[in-house]
Amino acid sequence: MTTQVLEESATTAVPAVEYGRTIERSLAHRSAISEVFVTDVRTVRPMAVTAGIHLPLTHLYYSDHRTRPKPHDSLLLLEAGRQAAIAGSHTNAGVPPGTLAIVHAFRFEVRDLAALRIGAEPGAPRVDTDFFGKTARHSGRYRKGRLEQRIFLGEVHVADHSMDVLFLKGDENEILRHAQRGTPAPLSTDFTEDTRAVRRVAPELVGRDNPLNVVLGIPEFSAEEVVAPVVPRFDNPALFDHAYDHLPAMTLVEAARQLALLTAGTERAASTSADLCAVGYEGGFQRFAELDVPLTATAARAPEREGRYAVRVRFRQGAEEIADLTVTVADVTRVPAVPVRVPSVEGA
Repeated sequence: MTTQVLEESATTAVPAVEYGRTIERSLAHRSAISEVFVTDVRTVRPMAVTAGIHLPLTHLYYSDHRTRPKPHDSLLLLEAGRQAAIAGSHTNAGVPPGTLAIVHAFRFEVRDLAALRIGAEPGAPRVDTDFFGKTARHSGRYRKGRLEQRIFLGEVHVADHSMDVLFLKGDENEILRHAQRGTPAPLSTDFTEDTRAVRRVAPELVGRDNPLNVVLGIPEFSAEEVVAPVVPRFDNPALFDHAYDHLPAMTLVEAARQLALLTAGTERAASTSADLCAVGYEGGFQRFAELDVPLTATAARAPEREGRYAVRVRFRQGAEEIADLTVTVADVTRVPAVPVRVPSVEGA
């Protein structure tokens, strides 16, 4: 095996990025232009890129939150980072187009929630990414990889993200899927709301206003845990930008967030989750989440510690645990205010 590892260079200048338009959607593995959040990708040094990102203020999914004052969605930052990593891997890290990146484990943490409050942005958003990977001796292809990202608003370091992935060609993915299922997998486009007849939790209990964005069914509560079926709307264009043969990792992360908000809200005896915001995610995925098998999420009740709750959420299909995520939820009433940054006027 040949290992390519980035060596940090504190003296390397970060090139300027453009914000005038988004990149070609295929580079971000998106179908809809409205779901592309990367505006530019530039090489910093070998196996390192910087990317400009666009954070929309009005979005069907990412803007639908009850937290006030409203911050940029942590999962919007995570998705923008994911897209920047995918685009950078194709344009700067030697991963050929058409390669699938299967997430094995990840970690995301908001470092400065106050700086993410909309209306008080300290500058243009960007993502700096370092790639670490191994290539096979004979094929020269990447089989596994890791990325580490730092997310900025201007010069303010607002979040960190790391991810471990497995790279597969299309035929390799088909072989893996068939080995796991034994039968062809259905597609998300095969399902409709009329055929599923699903009841879902009230949107305000999971931090939402729009019922389209609710991904949990009616929960069951006990002294130790909260359990709910995972039942996303397949016609949600943000969660299902194109046809999938499984539930995407980001849909599971959203389910974990909603269940964590619900769990933390009941710990506070709150009727809504308006004062709560998810600021951290960490965990891994052991198997694909099948579309045609009931999926259940279970959250262990977590005590409040210094205005935060670390809620562990486990996902099961049948006898198999397919994912295990921990979501950190913060009480925004205990986050210090951020001063609005007004650009200086020359000569003032």
